[in-house]
Amino acid sequence: MPPPRLIVGLGNPGGQYEDNRHNVGFWFVDQLAARLQAPLTAQGKFLGRVARRGELWLLQPMTYMNLSGQAVAALARFYKIAADETLVVHDDLDLEPGSIRLKQGGGNGGHNGLKDIQARLATADFWRLRLGIGHPGERAEVVSYVLKAPRREEQELIDRALDRCLLAWPDLAAGDYAAAQRQLHVKTVSP
Repeated sequence: MPPPRLIVGLGNPGGQYEDNRHNVGFWFVDQLAARLQAPLTAQGKFLGRVARRGELWLLQPMTYMNLSGQAVAALARFYKIAADETLVVHDDLDLEPGSIRLKQGGGNGGHNGLKDIQARLATADFWRLRLGIGHPGERAEVVSYVLKAPRREEQELIDRALDRCLLAWPDLAAGDYAAAQRQLHVKTVSP
């Protein structure tokens, strides 16, 4: 597999959303940018906060979750980055807090950010790093649930998952997705 050239962290811009479950993709990109010493800066042309390290781009769309594809498509088209060179990091209701799944392609699971990216790239063949946030139990509660901060014990599990993702970064950066999956797809242990 080709190594990723674009890492997209999904979330919503603005201080009121900063600690929300829906922003775990932003949290990962913030931590990766710090690790790579690649500061994120606003770039209107790409509708987001962007950092570059060699051939690698980091992106936090500032379009709000439901329009994430606008920013992804703008950067990917400008730099001719293929879908299989793109890794989208996002929250996942179907996974328990602390669980991680890495896969290429597939459905969007009702995630509006993924829906928009699929529509604007005209493919679902990008990679996804799915970070579990758990489910509120009732479909009607999903919107308010993702727009709230995790409980303390959930936050600890999510933080550990983010640490595991950073530990797997060398394999991800090399395009060795199978090795990254072996590191990431482990059973979570409660704090």
